[in-house]
Amino acid sequence: MATAHIMSNKEDIASIVIMPGDPKRAKFIADEFLTNVKEVNNVRNMLAYTGYYNNKKITVFPSGMGIPSMGIYAHELFSFYDVDTIIRIGTCGSYKEELDLFDLILVDKSYSDSNFAKSYSGVDTNVTMGNSELNKKIENTAQQLNKKLYVGNVFCSECFYSLKNENSKLIAEHDCLAVEMESFALFHIAEKLKKKASVVLTVSDSFISKKETTALEREKGLKDMIHLVLESIS
Repeated sequence: MATAHIMSNKEDIASIVIMPGDPKRAKFIADEFLTNVKEVNNVRNMLAYTGYYNNKKITVFPSGMGIPSMGIYAHELFSFYDVDTIIRIGTCGSYKEELDLFDLILVDKSYSDSNFAKSYSGVDTNVTMGNSELNKKIENTAQQLNKKLYVGNVFCSECFYSLKNENSKLIAEHDCLAVEMESFALFHIAEKLKKKASVVLTVSDSFISKKETTALEREKGLKDMIHLVLESIS
């Protein structure tokens, strides 16, 4: 089977997909955490892998960066490959003093000034939500593993670089913990296609302390987040 952006056999894609942004991070997860791993996609070098964690079949499929790229892969996986659940695992920039590098955030609601929802489904909204049942599983697993997990809202930006600063009101009104670039699209697609989606983030930099991680740390230093999500679904 093939779509415009995925060339995988339908049976090779698990019903549960872990979705980092970076293809290199997908390979790291497959190498470090999964057994009986098989490469299942390499179109546009978006390397994806299916393997097993605690005897649970799981696919790790990268989304690329930004709302449009997430929109492509989430839609195709949900619509053509019978994927039921996607959990995005990514990095974010913190707006809060109490959030330090490598702290974990479970996203409740995603706010954005993006027109993605209107373009995708005709719904004019600036907020989308994670699946409450899936989020609860992740929260409970974090407690069992004694991992500190912040739960709250994020701002989903369409621009990594911006010459204006008109989103501060939206961020303040909804007490957004951090900013990232994919959650808004994932949540909206999942809602419209009656699927499940969650987003777990690791703080990679802070707008308050000005601390930031390196590219290598972002690729390989996110084991707490990966372990939490895999334990939540296995």
